[in-house]
Amino acid sequence: MARRILSVLPFGVMALVVVVDVTAGSGVGLLPLISLGPAFSGLVGGWRRTLAVGLLSLLLCTALGWYDGLLDSRREYTALASVAGVTAAGLLASVNRLRRERELASVRSIAEVAQRVLLRPVPRHAGHLTTAVAYTSAVAEARIGGDLYEVTPVPDGVRVIIGDVQGKGLEAVETAAVVLGAFREAAPEEALLTEVGARVERAMERELNGEKFVTALLVDISPEYGATFLNYGHPPPMWVPSHGEPVFPEPEEYALPLGLTAHGAEGPKPFHVDFGPGDQILLYTDGVTEARDADGTFYPLGERAGLLADADPERALAALRADLERHVDGPLHDDAATLLLRHRS
Repeated sequence: MARRILSVLPFGVMALVVVVDVTAGSGVGLLPLISLGPAFSGLVGGWRRTLAVGLLSLLLCTALGWYDGLLDSRREYTALASVAGVTAAGLLASVNRLRRERELASVRSIAEVAQRVLLRPVPRHAGHLTTAVAYTSAVAEARIGGDLYEVTPVPDGVRVIIGDVQGKGLEAVETAAVVLGAFREAAPEEALLTEVGARVERAMERELNGEKFVTALLVDISPEYGATFLNYGHPPPMWVPSHGEPVFPEPEEYALPLGLTAHGAEGPKPFHVDFGPGDQILLYTDGVTEARDADGTFYPLGERAGLLADADPERALAALRADLERHVDGPLHDDAATLLLRHRS
């Protein structure tokens, strides 16, 4: 809408000046304001459009000078010089704007490729689970954010990670790449989930030198033993049993985020839920639960668990995301990732 207004603004301004000049007469002295046409034209479109508007404004300025009897006057020459000067400035501004837009498009393209490589699509079916993911970055200009996730099938089940990196944009990519690379390597190799977490921690200490941290939730899910969680300062999962109310299982004591436990702090203790056929687990980042409405009320995720009842997990997450955007009445102010895990009967 704003771009459409800017597109017609140069012609509207010039038309207004013409109408006022013809109606009120030359004594008003609005003739130099014809130069506003090419001035506004440089805000949108290419240099050819700006040049065309500039030539049109010169013609209008000449026609009004003839109508007002000012063709050989200093006022007419001053107005024509103003139009020519503003047109030249508009052309330079248009060329520079187009160059910056091309550079920004290149950065966006690189960011999108980095995001796709970093956050690979989760498998729709992983072992005994059906999975779906939804992710919205708050950094619309870069289209890349600070949340991460991965679903890795292993011989005796599925291992999952979801996390929230300190910082956003391209600075968060390096941290997320270290965490996901270490998790993808350790998840199929380590027997214990705590060892997977320890390897991710060591990778962060080695690669990032303690400069970044990540809140994360690691999950080990098997058909026989349910779900085991390892929480590094991350929001609790939402477990939705097939028959019953949603539950937010939490550890007895929260641990520090990844990247901080290497400084002598004790790591997290695993905790367990009886995740069985027909159950669902929703993993999410704090961009979901900390989203506020106009009154400052946080998003009531537990009350919205019914939105996950759709048989298609992707449609279920889409419904949840749409409800979240209605809650905040607009775009989100923080990255928000949701990962839905369903135990297939």
